[in-house]
Amino acid sequence: MENSGGLLAAYLSHLAHERRLSPLTCDSYRRDVERLLQLAADIPLDQLQDHQIRRFIAQCHGSGLNGRSLARMLSAWRGFFHYLGRDHGFGHNPCVGLRAPKAAKNLPQALSPDGASRLLARPAQDPLALRDKAMFELFYSSGLRLGELVALDPGDVDFPEGMVRVTGKGNKTRIVPVGRFALDALRAWLAERAKLARQGEGALFVSRLGRRLSARMVQYRLKSWALQQGLPANVHPHVLRHSFASHLLQSSGDLRAVQEMLGHASISTTQVYTHLDFQHLAKVYDAAHPRAKKKP
Repeated sequence: MENSGGLLAAYLSHLAHERRLSPLTCDSYRRDVERLLQLAADIPLDQLQDHQIRRFIAQCHGSGLNGRSLARMLSAWRGFFHYLGRDHGFGHNPCVGLRAPKAAKNLPQALSPDGASRLLARPAQDPLALRDKAMFELFYSSGLRLGELVALDPGDVDFPEGMVRVTGKGNKTRIVPVGRFALDALRAWLAERAKLARQGEGALFVSRLGRRLSARMVQYRLKSWALQQGLPANVHPHVLRHSFASHLLQSSGDLRAVQEMLGHASISTTQVYTHLDFQHLAKVYDAAHPRAKKKP
């Protein structure tokens, strides 16, 4: 039988070429399976049993990994053994039926409406400041994820309709409204973008070198912008996404609309992004969605 390193290499090739997962996702799977191989040590993979996997999870938990990380790791191990059973003749998946300890659900931080207004009230004069203002207005106006924002091209923004076309998780596309302030900021940035963007660069937001702006740079610029406006040091893109969801839901009570704009598949996920209790959200959903009503 092929050694564990060869099996891991074959699995990563399967993920990259058959499942077409991104390099970052493949790298995450690699780290998780390498952790399994370290824990298994001299135990052959085809001889691992569920009680040993439970012990490995307990060891990882004891080393400080939280429930969310353990669940991800266990999912990676389960997928690895599923692949080994399909392509390498393994007859048993020791991870089936096992669950990681539950992760604590910490609500994401949100700015107050006044805090969001103060953040976005900063005047922008030079091209990079105009770019930043457009990015942060769009974050707050439309509740985008960081990866969704940096992937935008100019053609994704429909100014006459006040909409932006976003490619989210799972390559799913959704159309999200864009508010007047964000549209004005985007127009001001696009008037300067041509001076920075390199020939052939298709990104909406570019760096001072003319290339598509990286996610890390967006995080850095937002943190710096917030500090200069006297806001907490830990303001990051997800804070603006959560602020968008919280403020919109608190003022409208329209759970379904917020769920669609965030690109969530389930209501329970949207609930994590709000400060309202789930029973209230469920009542809103039951009243709003024609197929959710229990009584005819």
